[in-house]
Amino acid sequence: MVLFKNALYLQNAERQQEEFNMQHNIKNNRYMVTLAMFIALMLVLQITGIGMIPLPLIKATTMHIPVILCAILLGPKAGGILGAVFGLCSIWSNIQSPALLSFAFSPVLAYEMGGIFGVFASLWTALVCRILLGVAAGWLWLGIKKLKCNDYIAFPLVSAVATMFHSLLVMSSIGLLFAPQYAAAKNVAMSAVFGLAMGTVATSGIAEAVAAAVLVTAIGKALQSVISHSSKKR
Repeated sequence: MVLFKNALYLQNAERQQEEFNMQHNIKNNRYMVTLAMFIALMLVLQITGIGMIPLPLIKATTMHIPVILCAILLGPKAGGILGAVFGLCSIWSNIQSPALLSFAFSPVLAYEMGGIFGVFASLWTALVCRILLGVAAGWLWLGIKKLKCNDYIAFPLVSAVATMFHSLLVMSSIGLLFAPQYAAAKNVAMSAVFGLAMGTVATSGIAEAVAAAVLVTAIGKALQSVISHSSKKR
């Protein structure tokens, strides 16, 4: 009788382990497929030119939107990965078709203007700041959801805050790390550089934050429904 109970216990334990492994594999596969979809979207934005819109001074971006979406739906790690894709696309775009401030995002141009320090400074601005965008958006979403915040508040709030954080981080980095080059490009005094950089945050940064809040909320809710429906079917 004892042996029968032990065999039954082991059989149930093995079945539970198999079910756990199956669910883990399904979840992992869904994660990888969704992440690949976001990466493909970023590449489409890059190839079509929609992701980096040339302006007289700097390139406006829409690529922060899928980064924030990915961070919300898949977590900070995935957000950081997509942020890295954003950064690499930014580097390539500014090498291929430079704007007035492209030296801040292109290691090639930065080296010509600032040597090795310029290379590392441009990698910080173009790559690390974009990784931090994805990581920050992911952690901000987790923090807000712990407060039981409604999705229709959480989506636009995370999107707007993450976008403004990104704009502030990038422009303040340019103002601090590339002050002489920025002053020369704008033909202004060094003392005016940081103020002008913050002025860009207050204009294009707010516009990007509003766009992110609207689009991330609309697309995010739709994707949430699709992912939830897919999980229930399984």
